[in-house]
Amino acid sequence: MFLNDQETAIDLLHYEAIARTVVRFINETPRAPVTIGVHGDWGAGKSSVLKMTEAAFQGKDRVLCLWFNGWTFEGFEDAKTVVLETIVDELRRSRPMSTKVAEAAKKVLRRVDWLKLARKAGGMVFAAATGIPTVEQLRDVVGAVTDFVKKPQDHVTADDLKKVAAEAQEVLKEAPKDAERLPEHIHAFRKEFNELLEAADLDRLVVIIDDLDRCLPKTAIATLEAIRLFLMVERTAFVIGADEVMIEYAVREHFPDLPPSSGPLSYARNYLEKLIQVPFRVPALGLAETRAYITLLLVELGLPAGDERFQKLLTAAREDMKRPWQSRGLDMRQLQEAVGSPLPEEVRQAHAIGAVLTKILTEGTHGNPRQIKRFLNTMMLRQAIANERGFGAEIKLPVLGKIMLAERFYPDFYKQLAQLATVETGKPAALAQLERTLNHSGAADAKLGTGAKKVGAKNEEVEVLTQEVADWSKNEWIRGWASMDPTLTDVDLRPYVFVTRDKRGAVGGFAGSAHLESVVERLMGGKLVARGAVAEVAKLSAQELDEVFGAVSDQVLQVDDLKTEPKGIQGLLVLAERSAEMERRLLDFAKALDISKVGVWPVGMVATVKAPALVTEAKAILASWGEQEGNSTLKHGVKAMGLLAKKA
Repeated sequence: MFLNDQETAIDLLHYEAIARTVVRFINETPRAPVTIGVHGDWGAGKSSVLKMTEAAFQGKDRVLCLWFNGWTFEGFEDAKTVVLETIVDELRRSRPMSTKVAEAAKKVLRRVDWLKLARKAGGMVFAAATGIPTVEQLRDVVGAVTDFVKKPQDHVTADDLKKVAAEAQEVLKEAPKDAERLPEHIHAFRKEFNELLEAADLDRLVVIIDDLDRCLPKTAIATLEAIRLFLMVERTAFVIGADEVMIEYAVREHFPDLPPSSGPLSYARNYLEKLIQVPFRVPALGLAETRAYITLLLVELGLPAGDERFQKLLTAAREDMKRPWQSRGLDMRQLQEAVGSPLPEEVRQAHAIGAVLTKILTEGTHGNPRQIKRFLNTMMLRQAIANERGFGAEIKLPVLGKIMLAERFYPDFYKQLAQLATVETGKPAALAQLERTLNHSGAADAKLGTGAKKVGAKNEEVEVLTQEVADWSKNEWIRGWASMDPTLTDVDLRPYVFVTRDKRGAVGGFAGSAHLESVVERLMGGKLVARGAVAEVAKLSAQELDEVFGAVSDQVLQVDDLKTEPKGIQGLLVLAERSAEMERRLLDFAKALDISKVGVWPVGMVATVKAPALVTEAKAILASWGEQEGNSTLKHGVKAMGLLAKKA
């Protein structure tokens, strides 16, 4: 019934060509270290390309291919050391019986301990290129920590710091003499890791990292810095799937004090280009590719699993997509040749829906496969709701798809159309008039009047347009939409309005119109992802802001563990920046929290309120949290913020 939105190794988009190119590049440079970027917007198909790349290396004993999801590092204290340790552990696991591998891995992990120790000590400034401290830095940390134990602060116990100092002293006892200088230490790390690859008898280590652009800047940069350690290690290859714009944003956020660039490229872009030697960009879908994609998705959904007719159609589509500029997007002839004649109803309907949706959906989603799939899922969900309520026979998918295009890409027009359908027994006269003028005389020949009557003029009839139709006729988008098949003149739109005006959809728990789904999805990401949605949020109307805030806050309140900041809070902060009314919603959200279950994060959230009329109320909320006894963590958080405010 629904289309899986996860990455797939089944290629419906002919992206396999990109994956094969990545694999070929790695195979043809067997010893050189290389970092490859697979770039594209959210939902462009990067993860699917990476899955195909991973599949190509399966079964090759002398190639170890590891998969990491960048998001999995988000909660770790130091993502950098997690990446390094995981790579070493996977190498050791791949050769479980080898004592040489075990010994080599132990040496490399000892190098990683330097990084872990420095992270625990805190307050150190690492070299931006490597993040690895020198022995001298560690000696300084030992002294500083030991002195600090004599004057413990409220939020740090003496035992905690003593433990850190003891660990640092233990590492220093075994510090090699040649590690006194940072360049020698880096060289030693790379040398020992290369020895580990030799011991494992591997031709290539391929590390695939996905979803890095969903992480906070801190996690994204830590992961990239870990990769930089391997840039001079032979036989290593990293394939990174990320939106390069989001990674540039992470660089700017993580290094806010970078001076303006004097060259044609920003420091953030230079950083990315230095790290990623070979960039591949996943292209957006064109008209023919979108139509083929829609058809394949719906045919695969409609036919039984494993049906050979779908496989034949997929083969035909892949052949057709080799030259997309010559393609028509799986026309009727190609369907009949692949599937047979007469066409099964599922295939015929898929072709019809593709014809309706392709142009506007391609332009509206900028050829984004995920957004296209989500649109289709919403459409199928609404058909299912109609079936369950007993009026499914009155819903035709091509008509539903056309109505949903208006709902998503021109919501003001959709609302107007829905209101007219509600009061005119489902068949708006204005819509029928618009279709007549476009299909016969054309909008340019129509004249504005107060009614919908026809008047004679020298053997020609010119229809007098209502105000609505006159306004619609001036709008290029509406004219294009109304000119599409199927026509709606004799269609009762009330069942369609009913299923599209839902206030709570089941796709992703989203509340509101379908065109806001992608905004809610991004706001439910981490800080980096949520900040990336600022431009989209700025375009929302007051009503849409209200709907989106409700959708995000509802999802946050459903989270079981609120000790750490849940996904969506950064999105609420982005929304709160839009207006005082949104800040009012943020305070209402804060009041709705069960304070016995939260950590310290709500303190910083409430403290962001800036509207003069709300600052007093925000302070009152913080004061009440500072006085309660049920949550000591929250209470101390309020106290700490008060101390910081006094110092400032």
